[in-house]
Amino acid sequence: MQENKNPLIIGSDHAAYILKEKIKAYLIEKHGIKVEDAGADSEKSVDYPDYGMKVAQAVSAGRVERGILLCGTGLGMSMVANRFPHVRAALCNDLFSAVMCRRHNNANILVMGGRVIGDVLAEEIVNVWLNTAFEGGRHQARLEKFDNIHH
Repeated sequence: MQENKNPLIIGSDHAAYILKEKIKAYLIEKHGIKVEDAGADSEKSVDYPDYGMKVAQAVSAGRVERGILLCGTGLGMSMVANRFPHVRAALCNDLFSAVMCRRHNNANILVMGGRVIGDVLAEEIVNVWLNTAFEGGRHQARLEKFDNIHH
């Protein structure tokens, strides 16, 4: 397993604020990763696209290599993030998806649902997502087919 010490950006809406705070602490304490927090800053109701766009823009522009997004189900954040060029956001509420989105899809944004999974499972998902390498090869050619789509 490879530890990824590169900084990453994390964001959530109000529904996943508490999980975001736990994941942020986990990244810093257990993995030694510098974390940029894009918000939200409380459980007060906010619009998830605002935070999804901040994280996706940072990854899309290459300012950070990876990001994590959380909302109630993870669905909305996935939809927002995948509208940005070169973003490959993967909704992973289980370990197998977290491994495969890295191995085959080189996912650069992990999305999870704060109302779907608990904090212990979320930490395990983050751990395998951080430590699973992209296999490249035939998978790289497949990624290039959609990474270079111009709207």
